[in-house]
Amino acid sequence: MTAEVLILHTGGTIGMVPGPNGLAPAPGLQQRIEQQLGSSLALLPSFDLLEISPLIDSADLTPGHWQQLAALLAEHWDGYRGFIILHGTDTMAYSAAALSFMLGASERNVLLTGSQVPLGLPRSDAVAHLQAALQLAAGPRLGNVGLVFNNRLLNGSRLRKVSSQQFQAFDTPNAAPLAELNIRPLLHRERLLGERVASRHPREAAALNFQPGAVAMLCLHPSMPTALYDAVLADNNCKAVVLQSFGAGNIPSRDPAFNAFIKRAAARDKVVVNVTQCLQGGISPGAYAASAGLQEQGVLDGGDMTPEAAFCKLHWLLAGGRDTAAVIRDWALNLSDERTQL
Repeated sequence: MTAEVLILHTGGTIGMVPGPNGLAPAPGLQQRIEQQLGSSLALLPSFDLLEISPLIDSADLTPGHWQQLAALLAEHWDGYRGFIILHGTDTMAYSAAALSFMLGASERNVLLTGSQVPLGLPRSDAVAHLQAALQLAAGPRLGNVGLVFNNRLLNGSRLRKVSSQQFQAFDTPNAAPLAELNIRPLLHRERLLGERVASRHPREAAALNFQPGAVAMLCLHPSMPTALYDAVLADNNCKAVVLQSFGAGNIPSRDPAFNAFIKRAAARDKVVVNVTQCLQGGISPGAYAASAGLQEQGVLDGGDMTPEAAFCKLHWLLAGGRDTAAVIRDWALNLSDERTQL
C-alpha cells in the first residue's frame, strides 16, 4: 500500500444523497470525495477508502459496530499512518468514546469526522472536515481518538452532540479542545494523553465480546413510572445502568420506588453509575441531602463524565469478561482522560 491514510466509511450524513424518503447512505463515496476536493487533493495526504457493508444511518448503531470497526482497524493497522472514520453525527459521541476506551493512547492516529450537510450539497461542511482530518491523520502521533469538526479537534472520550442545526454540532463541555484548526492550527500537546495512558492494539478490542443490551440508560424525571425500574431489573442481559440524575447528582430520595430500585439493582449484581443530566459540570456526591447515601448503596461516582462516555466505558469493561466486582474495581481507572481528576 502506498496511501498514507485509510478512510473507513460507515455511513452518515457526509456520504448521504437525496432519495425519495429523504437523505440516505449511498456507496461510491471515493469518487464524490475526489470530485469535491478537486485540485486540493495534490496537497493532501494520499488515502484509500473502504466502505463498510451495509452502510448505515448512525441511528442504527449497535455495540457490534464498534467491534466491527476495531476488527477493520486491526486488519489494516500496519499498512497506514492514520485512520479516518466517517460516521453519522447522531451517535458519533458513542463511537468516539468506545474507540477511546478500546485504543487508549493510540499508536496510530484515529480520527472521526462527518458533516451536518452532505458532501456536494450547497453550504456543506464536509470538505473542510475531510481536509483537516487527512492532514491530522497523516501527521505526528496524537494519542487521543479525536473528532475533527468545525475547525476543532475534540477529545473522543468527552464528546457530546449539542446541536442538530448548527455547524458547531459537537462540544466537550468539561474539557478544552485538543486543537483549534484555524489558518494557523494550534495543537495543545499538554492536553493529549501522552505516556500516562497505556496504548491498546485494536486486535485486543476486536477480540472483546460486546453484548447488546448489557448497559441501560435511565434519565430521571419527576414522577417516574415504576414500570421503567421493573423493566431494567427484570432484564437479565442488562448488567449495568447509567443513572442520569438531577443537577449535582440528586435523586428523588423520598420516592419509595426509586429507593427500592437501587437496593434491588445491588441485590441483582447490576452496576449503577451516577452522572448528571447537565451539559456542564459533574456530580458532587453528598453535597445535598437528596444524594446522600447513594455511594453507601454501591452507586458509582461518574464525576463529570458524559452519559455517552459512561455508557461506553461500562460496555467496554463488561466486554472484557469482568464480573461485577471487577467492573466496580476498574471503574475508578481514568482510561482515556474521560473525566476530570480531582
